[in-house]
Amino acid sequence: MSLGLALIAGAVEAGVGYPDTLYRAIGHPVTWIGRLIAWADNRWNSEEDTDVQQRVHGIVLTATLVIGGLLIGFFISRLFYVFLPPLVALVPIAVLATSLVAQKSLHEHVEAVADALNLGLENGRDAVAMIVGRDTKELDQSAVCRAAIESLAESFCDGIVAPLFWLALLGLPGGIAYKAINTADSMIGHKTERYLYFGWAAARTDDVMNWPAARLAALWIALGALFVKGASPWQALVITWRDARKHDSPNAGWTEAAMAGALGVRLMGPRTYGGELVHGQWMGKGRIAASAADIRTALRIYRAACGAQLGVLAVLFGLTFL
Repeated sequence: MSLGLALIAGAVEAGVGYPDTLYRAIGHPVTWIGRLIAWADNRWNSEEDTDVQQRVHGIVLTATLVIGGLLIGFFISRLFYVFLPPLVALVPIAVLATSLVAQKSLHEHVEAVADALNLGLENGRDAVAMIVGRDTKELDQSAVCRAAIESLAESFCDGIVAPLFWLALLGLPGGIAYKAINTADSMIGHKTERYLYFGWAAARTDDVMNWPAARLAALWIALGALFVKGASPWQALVITWRDARKHDSPNAGWTEAAMAGALGVRLMGPRTYGGELVHGQWMGKGRIAASAADIRTALRIYRAACGAQLGVLAVLFGLTFL
C-alpha cells in the first residue's frame, strides 16, 4: 500500500498542492517540526557546552525526530486503517502526505524568477533571493538564472523525490521521519560555529536519507529530458557521471550535474555566501551564459521528470495487484 500512498500523494500535490482547507484546519506539519527544532536549539545548544556535549545533544535531537516521526506516522496510519478499508484509507492518508511534497510550490517559486526577469534584473535578484542562500545583490542575469536552475535541481531531490521515495518504502512513518530530518538539516545542519557540532548528526542523517533519492532524481531528470525539445538525456547521464562528485554535498551534485547536462549549460562555479567567495567547480561543459528561457526549459524537464516518477510509481503499484 505504500506505493499507492506515494502515488496518490504525489499526484494530488502536483495538481493542487497542500490543500488550503487542510492548512486552515491543522496548519502545516513542517512548521510544527520547525518549532520543535527551534525549541531544542534554544534549550540544548549552549555556547557553554563542550563540543562533545553539543554533538551528543544534536544526536539526541536527531534520534528524537526520526523515532518521533516514525511513531506519529504509524499512529496516524493505523487510525485510518482501523476504521476504513485499506484502499479507501489510502486517500485521506495521502492527502495528509501532500504536506511532505513540494512539486507545485517549487515550480511556482522558480517560475517566479523567470517572470521577474521580464520586469528587470533587480526584480530577478529579489525573486531568486527567496529560494537560494547565496548573496544575490551583485548577480548578473546569467548568475540569477543559474542560481534558479541549481535550486530547482537540488530541491527536486529533497523536496520531491526523497519524500516520495520514503513514502513508497515505509509509508507515512517514513515520509514524516524524512521530512523531520530534512527540516533539521535546513535549520541546524550548517558548518558554522554555532551548528558545527550540534547540527552534525542532522546533516549526516540527511545525507544518508537523501543518498538513494539523489541518484534516482538524476535518472528522472535524464528521463524527463527525453520529452523536452532541445534537452539532451544522454548528456544528462554523461555529465552526471563525470561531474556529480565535484559538489561539496554527496547528493546535490547528482541532480545539478544532470540538469546541467540536459540543458547544455554550466552550473555551480564561484558564488558568494555572506560576503565570502566560494570557489566551486563548474558542472557541465556547455555555455556559462543562461537566460530566463533556460529556466523555463529546466521547468519543462522538471515537470517531465515528476511525471516520469509518478508513472513508475503507477506501474509498480499496478504490479502489486498481479
